[in-house]
Amino acid sequence: MRVTRLALTNFRSYKNLELEFPKGPTTFIGNNGSGKTNIAESLIYLAYLSSHRVSQNQPLIAQGAEQAIIRAEIESQGRTLQVDLEINANKANRARLNGNAVKSQREILGALQIIYFSPEDLDLVRGEPTHRRDFLDKLLITQSPRLAGVISDYERVVKQRNTLLKTRAPENALTPWTEQLISYGAQLSAERIKLVDDLNPYVAANYANLNEVKPASISYKSSTDGLSADVAHNLEILAARQREVARQEQERGVSLIGPHRDDLHLQLGDFPAKGYASHGESWSMAISLRIGSYNLLTSEGAQPVLILDDIFAELDTARRQQLTSVTQMAEQTFITAAVESDLPAELLSTKFYVNPGVVTQ
Repeated sequence: MRVTRLALTNFRSYKNLELEFPKGPTTFIGNNGSGKTNIAESLIYLAYLSSHRVSQNQPLIAQGAEQAIIRAEIESQGRTLQVDLEINANKANRARLNGNAVKSQREILGALQIIYFSPEDLDLVRGEPTHRRDFLDKLLITQSPRLAGVISDYERVVKQRNTLLKTRAPENALTPWTEQLISYGAQLSAERIKLVDDLNPYVAANYANLNEVKPASISYKSSTDGLSADVAHNLEILAARQREVARQEQERGVSLIGPHRDDLHLQLGDFPAKGYASHGESWSMAISLRIGSYNLLTSEGAQPVLILDDIFAELDTARRQQLTSVTQMAEQTFITAAVESDLPAELLSTKFYVNPGVVTQ
């Protein structure tokens, strides 16, 4: 899979930008604030229908414009696909495939598969559980785009159910939302548990390849004991647990069970990575999670595009070499950097220089 063309209209700092990409690594070089990460962000948004930097659409739209447009031409398995996405701040986004409008923007998920690295990846180790849940859910969507609907529906149900709990709604108003919480929660928990089980050996192997002494492992930490990769089993467990906490939920005005309260547990030797890992170990774990994700997807027949966003300046030689070795396996890699000398020579075959609003070769 590779992106052959990218066009941005009123996206972030770009009024109009059109780029063509050859095979192999493509590097964007520019000072901090020049707009190079905006290009990476546009591809990430196209792959996940969300930004890795902001939670709202408004910051993505150039000042004074009503919407931003991302258009990409993607080659995959001998076919070419054109994807257009119109990003709106106050109404639903609109998308097209090969010029044809689709009913929902979710229909473009899977057209572009991406694994990205960024300085924010340290949050996967040091940050709150929401960062690790988001990591798992984005990987699930890359694996199986249909799960975007399950994840979105689950988040909608939790939000609505919490609103009802806060307003002391009667039991008959709460019941249908409780049933949906359990149904979607059972599915999402099962998918996450299977994903973590599949991902764990790749994370362990990549961490060891960084010459780290302590063994690394990952596991799914559910707020409800006894869950598994079996949806039917999870339905029973969650239903029983919900009955146990029903009174507490009403007292506290919040949903106390479900995957929105779960976490991805990262282990280094005998201790959890969070709170115990050094700065270097934290980077090694974050890199292992990302490269492990790439390894897992390729083992399933995918060929995701790699994005390395301002990451090389953060890393020492060994970790840079590990990332460079992955780019040699990938069909296409996009790299951003402030300083050209931070990058290995083999990644500098196609270079673009970025100044505010302008990209030159």
